[in-house]
Amino acid sequence: MQLGFVSAILGDLSLEGVLSLAADEGFACVEVMCWPPGGADRRYAGVTHIDVNNFTEEQAAGIRELASHSGVSISGLGYYPNPLHPDPEHRRVVVEHLKKVISAAPRLGLKVVNTFIGRDPSKSVEANWRMVQSVWPEIIRHAEAERVTLGIENCPMLFTADEWPGGKNLAVSPAIWQNLFKDLPSPNLGLNFDPSHLVWQHIDYVRCIRAFGKRIVHFHAKDTRIDRDRLYASGILGLGWNIAKLPGLGDVDWGALFAALTDAGYQGAVCIEVEDRAFEGSLADRKRALRQSKRFLEQFV
Repeated sequence: MQLGFVSAILGDLSLEGVLSLAADEGFACVEVMCWPPGGADRRYAGVTHIDVNNFTEEQAAGIRELASHSGVSISGLGYYPNPLHPDPEHRRVVVEHLKKVISAAPRLGLKVVNTFIGRDPSKSVEANWRMVQSVWPEIIRHAEAERVTLGIENCPMLFTADEWPGGKNLAVSPAIWQNLFKDLPSPNLGLNFDPSHLVWQHIDYVRCIRAFGKRIVHFHAKDTRIDRDRLYASGILGLGWNIAKLPGLGDVDWGALFAALTDAGYQGAVCIEVEDRAFEGSLADRKRALRQSKRFLEQFV
């Protein structure tokens, strides 16, 4: 396994700055964000460390040289929109950009692009499934043609009452993964596995790894702390009782998790995803978050 981090937390740095920081801190890899330029509509979105619009071979060669010079590899490209957005024009725009990200990957010598399946939060799983079957086969065919594997992250994207009850991402549980891989039976579709999102859903993340380990193509290292007092007050139908934390500061049993990962034969990237508000005050705080997370995870990786 290779220990790295997700570049979204360093949106104020250039790609060269991100790779330089990773090298200075002893990281092996970075997952690089590829949002369209123009700003974010939510936290950790809108970060553009590689602009894949009108992406040229000269640009690709420059990025390959940057990575080689730094000694830090790129674990994959990341773009996390909602490809099943209820607005057809929005869907079209994000799907077209996702295809550009997929096409950029092999030009950089990469085989993994991480993203979301998406969801219309106002509709049932069954209604969204019809959208999956309409939208996703074309994306997967494009990935197959480019010899890229898609890592689908399992974050429910459920943060506000407007997104209740389903959130903005469908592929969040073992039952849905099983159906996804059955209905879209492509070796170019896999999981970008994040245990933190399973903790607060009360899903056994170790069992998930044992069941779906061969489908994991990328891994996000993030923890979650359950605020028991808020959970008591609002119940599981409330919001705000699951709090993103750095690895080791939440409820994930990292020893059991890595035992399952190694048993599954996973040898890919383990990228720290910093979404801990206690470490967002400054660039120095975010660097400290990466440093602290690295020290903790090195006992397993």
